[in-house]
Amino acid sequence: MAAITVRNLNDETHRALKERAVAHGRSTEAEVRAILDAAVGSTGRVRIGSLLAEIGREAGVGIEIERDQDAAEPMSLP
Repeated sequence: MAAITVRNLNDETHRALKERAVAHGRSTEAEVRAILDAAVGSTGRVRIGSLLAEIGREAGVGIEIERDQDAAEPMSLP
């Protein structure tokens, strides 16, 4: 896991983080992690497939894709 250091955090921001952490029942460090995860987490990322599907819908092109639900067989190497 990566680690970061935040320098020159003003006192008011630090106090607000501590209060928010207490309100959520976690440490200040855990609260900062939760805030950062929410701010840059993958839930907001646009995936290329989703983006292409949206473009297709807007262009009036409907493509139905049936995904293979069977498990793939492992590859055997000599």
